Amino acid sequence: MSVSRIPARISTRAALAGGIALSSVVLLSGTAFAHVSVQPQGEAAKGGYATVNIKVPNERDNASTVKLEVNFPLDHPLASVMPQPVPGWKAEVTKSKLDKPLELHGKKINEAVSKVTWTADGAGIAPGFFQTFPLSLGQLPEDVDQLVLKSIQTYSNKEVVRWIEEQKEGAEEPQNPAPVLKLSAASDDHHGGGATAPSATATASAGEKAGHDGKAGDHEEKAAAASSSSSSSDTTARILGVIGILVGVAGVAFGVLAGRRRSA
Repeated sequence: MSVSRIPARISTRAALAGGIALSSVVLLSGTAFAHVSVQPQGEAAKGGYATVNIKVPNERDNASTVKLEVNFPLDHPLASVMPQPVPGWKAEVTKSKLDKPLELHGKKINEAVSKVTWTADGAGIAPGFFQTFPLSLGQLPEDVDQLVLKSIQTYSNKEVVRWIEEQKEGAEEPQNPAPVLKLSAASDDHHGGGATAPSATATASAGEKAGHDGKAGDHEEKAAAASSSSSSSDTTARILGVIGILVGVAGVAFGVLAGRRRSA
């Protein structure tokens, strides 16, 4: 065996092993991230309102996703579930009666949204693509840390994938896990972590302070302007003085040089 061929074979084997490892990583990562999932836009705080995206990837190479059904738990009902229009899809909201009325803003609600179904008007989600379906949710429950949104994905070849398996503590991730919306701690404003606006009293106080300090501020600005003007004048005078000195030195040098030429 030629010694020169050994590095080439080693390089070929290393490249093959690297390719296999890379393919394994791609396949595993594709499997791990190809589930239907729910992602909040910002914060989903207990007792507040939130906007979430249902993310639906297409896992098939020979079929498109043409229907999605997302179910909401009635043991922790949501009085308001509003889908945002998605081009190429028709949304249908289904409500169900509650065994125990839900009180929201002083009103009793006897029914809540139990399901939202999106049906494609056109080609749907093609292989190699994903689609997000935005939802506005509220009021989020305060007595639970998460909401399990069991979903059903239907393909153009009539295949149905049920994303309904709940994750058990300490167990491996199920084959078809259900989307889970994690809820954060309740915020003071109960509007999903929105920033609290300054109070009118604080704003008025700031305005009054600005009014009282206005005259002092004017005097300070005038003094600063005068100081700046004075400083500029001093700088100009110094520059002119330096230029005058340089001109004088040049004149003396010229005179000396001319005298030497005459003597010569």
